[in-house]
Amino acid sequence: MDRSLHPLAWWIWAGALAISAARQGSALLSIALVGVVALVVIFKSEDAPWAQSFRWALRMGLWIFTIRTLTGILIGVPIPGRTLFSIPILPLPSWMAGIRIGGNVTLERLSATAHEGVMLAAIVALLGAAASLSSPHRLLRSLPIMVYEFGVAVVIATSLIPQLVASTARIREAQRLRGQDIRRLKSWKRIALPLLEDSLSRSLDLAAAMDARGYGFSRRRSRYRPSTWHVRETLICASALLALAWPPIAIIAAVTALILAPKLKEDVLP
Repeated sequence: MDRSLHPLAWWIWAGALAISAARQGSALLSIALVGVVALVVIFKSEDAPWAQSFRWALRMGLWIFTIRTLTGILIGVPIPGRTLFSIPILPLPSWMAGIRIGGNVTLERLSATAHEGVMLAAIVALLGAAASLSSPHRLLRSLPIMVYEFGVAVVIATSLIPQLVASTARIREAQRLRGQDIRRLKSWKRIALPLLEDSLSRSLDLAAAMDARGYGFSRRRSRYRPSTWHVRETLICASALLALAWPPIAIIAAVTALILAPKLKEDVLP
């Protein structure tokens, strides 16, 4: 049976690519890297709630880019250069000298602000790809026993949003099949109560499952279906770590994962 990659391998791979993109400081490299990573997510992710993390990371990155660009246009330190347009200046106290609201928006100021927004959005997208490619349950089993309790809190926190998104989509689809209008803003009021009930039911199921498995009573690690580390994990992580020394090969590291990482079959449990 073809197994997916070790969950820690995905996080090492994505973290190394994010650091290499930040070190290089090239917006074009970051955009190209996110594009290749998007292909990895499309072809290598499984059909699970956490697989939507990359899509939401892209949306969050778009918001970060928009807010950073608008903030850089409205508020910032004046940068000389070619003036594109002007905004009325808002007077500020004398102790805030050097910072202004409004004024001339130069091409250099706009490009620098947009560059920073692209870099931040790319880092968020790369980390979102790791969350989308790795099962949080398998990641929890791979953590050292010393940080297991901390890992439980992190895994529950990171899997909360994908589960809420999946529950919301399921509730809206059920309402649509019943002939209800789901396009208006008022339709979200009818989603709140079913979503709360579904979240409470999922919490009770999780508590019952943890109690049935004896969580907290033993410090010994279960040997049932352990996550193993193979040669392909080593090659993927090595290519990503090499990108730390030479950031331009980050694209090669991303393509390496696209080639070597297996597609998780539907009959493989997390």
